Amino acid sequence: MTDQFHLKPQKTWHAMVLGRAGMDLYPHSDGGKTRDTQGFTADMGGSGGNIAVAMGCAGAKVALLSAVSDDCVGHFVRQRLEQYHVSDEFLQTSQGNSRTSLAIAEVRPTDCEAVIYRNDAADLQLQLTKAMQKAVAASNNLVVTGTSFISEPSRTTALTLMQHAKINGCTVWLDLDYRPWNWPNLKTTRTIYSLAAQHADVVVGNEEEFAVLTEHLEDYIEKAYLPTSKHTPAQTIVLKRGGNGASLFSQGQRLDTGVYPVTALKPYGAGDAFLGNLVHHYNNHQNWLAAIEWGSAAAAIVVSKRGCASAMPSAEQINLMQQSTTMTPAANWC
Repeated sequence: MTDQFHLKPQKTWHAMVLGRAGMDLYPHSDGGKTRDTQGFTADMGGSGGNIAVAMGCAGAKVALLSAVSDDCVGHFVRQRLEQYHVSDEFLQTSQGNSRTSLAIAEVRPTDCEAVIYRNDAADLQLQLTKAMQKAVAASNNLVVTGTSFISEPSRTTALTLMQHAKINGCTVWLDLDYRPWNWPNLKTTRTIYSLAAQHADVVVGNEEEFAVLTEHLEDYIEKAYLPTSKHTPAQTIVLKRGGNGASLFSQGQRLDTGVYPVTALKPYGAGDAFLGNLVHHYNNHQNWLAAIEWGSAAAAIVVSKRGCASAMPSAEQINLMQQSTTMTPAANWC
């Protein structure tokens, strides 16, 4: 299954990723509880940062559009981005008292507690610049995460760049990335998400996240993925279904895929690995089935390892996973 709006020449950048990046802390012992630990190990995290790292590790030329605080945590993020082959050319330094996000997450497959500190988050201070607009115009893809819309100025920056991307032939991917504690109420979230979705070529999320975007998912999918005319490409929907695989709806067609079975060490990081690799692989090959299977293999690798950014696999590791592990059959949805 291919989609004509992606069939275009390569530009300077494979992708720009707009979203948060921060520091993650993990209890020393796998399986342990935060309350019992005697120390932590650190990694880079945050959905935007993780997606960008997933692409960088797979060989993409990618940059992160975000902001970090001018302190040791912000410097940590900058250093890790360089380590994982993600450009920080457009990474801004926030002003005032805003701080880079911090997450404390347990490495457990179940009963896994995670606490995220985002009071006055630095990434939400992202300001629109001409350099960012030029970079988006020179990129094949723009990936925007839902937490970017929580407040200003990040909200307007993200929406403006999405519109700018479409004008300049850059495919816009919206990762719904819903975190309920960031939003005042469901009505506000749905209004903002609906506005953002209008500017997206591809919308990605799980069932809980799509329930925030719309009350009637089946109707939304039907309207979104059926072409309205030869000159108006329909929206593509990627529904992530965890252990049941994924379902894609594009140009009036549906595709259901399974997962690569692994022993999970933790439940997080898979979605970011999946999306980053999905975008990069589809950008290179324009084949939805192959791209989703590639992203699914990356997701399986990440949940079987400690950490997020540091767990993102190389292309060689993904190839090995696909060669050595059989994908489960697709589970139907609806």
